[in-house]
Amino acid sequence: MRPTYLGFALLLLPALAQADAQSDAVENILDDHILPGFEQLAVTAQSLTNTAADNCDPTSQDLKVAYGAAFDAWVSVSHLRFGPTEVDDRAFALAFWPDSRGATPRALYSLIAAQDPVVASVANYSEVSIAARGFYAMEFLLFDDAIRRAGDAQYHCALVQTVSADIAATTQNIYADWQSGFAQELRQPSADGTYRSTAEVLQELFKALSTGLQFTSDTRLGRPLGSFDRPRPKRAEAHRSGRSAQHVMLSLTALRDLAARLAGGDAELAARLDARFQTALSQLEALNDPGFASVADPQSRLKVEVLQQSVDAIRATVRDELGPTLGVAAGFNALDGD
Repeated sequence: MRPTYLGFALLLLPALAQADAQSDAVENILDDHILPGFEQLAVTAQSLTNTAADNCDPTSQDLKVAYGAAFDAWVSVSHLRFGPTEVDDRAFALAFWPDSRGATPRALYSLIAAQDPVVASVANYSEVSIAARGFYAMEFLLFDDAIRRAGDAQYHCALVQTVSADIAATTQNIYADWQSGFAQELRQPSADGTYRSTAEVLQELFKALSTGLQFTSDTRLGRPLGSFDRPRPKRAEAHRSGRSAQHVMLSLTALRDLAARLAGGDAELAARLDARFQTALSQLEALNDPGFASVADPQSRLKVEVLQQSVDAIRATVRDELGPTLGVAAGFNALDGD
């Protein structure tokens, strides 16, 4: 009977090796991609709050630098739209965009016009319209001339300080939830847990990669591109602060890192993905167009379209090669049904 047992054991070896490799990939992504990213977000958001407490003047360079650092940190983890970021709509509380109906400026104008005392309490402010919260509301407060002039300076100051403190509280809650238990759910899936197997964890991470690429192509690039006859440069993300291209760069850089960690067991695939990401990033750098204003010019527009095609090429490689390698598919994502 011994040869039978030996043969069975030999058959199990590849499966066991694959399971170990999958577990190692999850550990690697948690320890070197997810947790450091959310820690950086919490740290920079607290720094933004501290800076606003010291100087709430919207023209303050220190305040704008602190805002930019915290916003950078959010964009770098914004593809991780599962678990703690989805509790209480935290991701939307940090980043209510696209805002096709102009809800954010309307909500801010309403608060300013009423001199709403809700700004006196961070806890109470967390209950206001989600459009008046987060990084995009702060962008209006710091970079939109009309809103900067609206109301009196003292109320504007209180609004800047409370919005920044609300951002910090939200990011700290997200990071705390990752530390206090959600990371462990990814490390040790169980029959009665959020994830029943490591394969389901990989499915979630693969979905985050796929959705992040889709959002960058369809929304970060697609919205300002509009159509050839009707380009929409003012629909570019964070165009008031000149951060549109910066967000594409940050997103692609973070997604490149996640893709490399997911494809780590296949060196050739990892190299192909890395080359595709490098092509897109090089094209973006060559644009030299922080707010994608060039989409209104037919000659320059073509370069943005080529960039979008490069991102779509990454999406195709992820879908057609990385997914089958991992044994997963993208499935439904946070953009479905929008």
